[in-house]
Amino acid sequence: MDFSNETVGGWLSYWAQKTPDMEFLVYADRDLRFSYSQFDERVDRLAKGLLAIGFKKGEHLGIWANNVPDWLTLLFATARIGVVLVTVNTNYKLHELEYIIKQSDMKALCIVDGFKDSDYVAMVKELVPELESQERGRLESSRFPALKGVVYIGPQKHRGMYSLPELLLLGSHCDEDCLREASASLSCRDVINMQYTSGTTGFPKGVMLSHYNIVNNGFNIGECQRFTEADRVCLPVPLFHCFGLVLGMMAILTHGATAVVCENFDPLLVLASVQKEKCTALYGVPTMFISELNHPMFKLFDLSSLRTGIMAGSPCPMEIMKRVISDMHASEITIAYGLTEASPVMTQTRTDDPIEVKVGTVGRALPGIEVKVWNPETKADCAVGRALRPRLQRDEGRLQDARGNREGDRRRALAPLGRLRRRRREGEFPRHGAYQGHDHPGRRERLPAGDRGVPPRHGGDTRYPSRGCGEREVRRGGRGLRHTE
Repeated sequence: MDFSNETVGGWLSYWAQKTPDMEFLVYADRDLRFSYSQFDERVDRLAKGLLAIGFKKGEHLGIWANNVPDWLTLLFATARIGVVLVTVNTNYKLHELEYIIKQSDMKALCIVDGFKDSDYVAMVKELVPELESQERGRLESSRFPALKGVVYIGPQKHRGMYSLPELLLLGSHCDEDCLREASASLSCRDVINMQYTSGTTGFPKGVMLSHYNIVNNGFNIGECQRFTEADRVCLPVPLFHCFGLVLGMMAILTHGATAVVCENFDPLLVLASVQKEKCTALYGVPTMFISELNHPMFKLFDLSSLRTGIMAGSPCPMEIMKRVISDMHASEITIAYGLTEASPVMTQTRTDDPIEVKVGTVGRALPGIEVKVWNPETKADCAVGRALRPRLQRDEGRLQDARGNREGDRRRALAPLGRLRRRRREGEFPRHGAYQGHDHPGRRERLPAGDRGVPPRHGGDTRYPSRGCGEREVRRGGRGLRHTE
């Protein structure tokens, strides 16, 4: 198949011209709606605002926020001018935030008030006390020499910080020439997104992904669900994670579909959003689907518009898959498997696969993904049907660590994933105890539940409630379930 050489911003502009009045972004609980053309214009204003405060191609801008609407404005604005967006896990504590700011060479950090029990404003001020006394945009921090500013995502004023409305206003008064020049300099091979993954050493590693990586992976993910411009996709998964950003937004963008985003995961909000917006697709990990199915008000909602979606993150028990198909009407639900370094999806089931394939395998390789199977002892290629290790196409590499070492091979290199696996003659990869999400050897695995990683009792265990009893424990082999990166 042919692969797209278009940039993320180029795709948005394409749909803004082709279907200007089509809804692109919806928050059903507040009835906030942006058409493709409205959102494209907002992105342009923010992109010009970022250029006006000194951002240049290749510099790094961090975002530490839940799924607020301007999370996506920042994603597309940075992509439009070649600035690398660094996604920060909403659950990070002070020491983790400090590590990410230093390790990523972050020039500015965009934040909201906080999340759950974390006060982001107070935490940033504790790490960067110079904000209280220095001019905005000219920050000189002894702890973070690369950091030059902080942006607050909201209308409130905080000493030493820009507010996002100020940047939008500033951008509305800037000349269009600077934006055209910045956009013209872009290549689809430019790194545009840095997502942090736990790695195998206990310290997060910044995986560098290009326009080409996430656009083409997102397109193929959408193709596996048979997306069209008529699809409306409910996204209650976090945008800082590849599940929300690539499996969600890039699949939607490349098909001209509509994103119905939930700011935080709440099963009642998800059910209400699906009904109100007549969503055709729903994303989540099994625990999220279980929370929705077992909500006491579940039967009050009309979910008949649902057709497909993605369930990933951990194995889905047969009982839950049957209920998703019958009670939620998602007869074409799919399973995806991969890891952040693979942009991220490597294999996915298809909409017409039987339920046994959806529960028992992680699907077939996506177009353009090279999957090599080999004997772990001899390293020789194996015949189909034997125990195997998968290998796959890599990302653009990982950011250098604090010691100046560069980790990971460049794009097109092949790397072992560490799970013993076999391939069926039909091309699917049976699960064999590995979870149906994004996998990597040696990690302390955690199961993502909404915006938060919920650790299992010990490696390989997960629980789900079953009708007629409290909880049922499902034991899986291997080293456990994957965490929210």
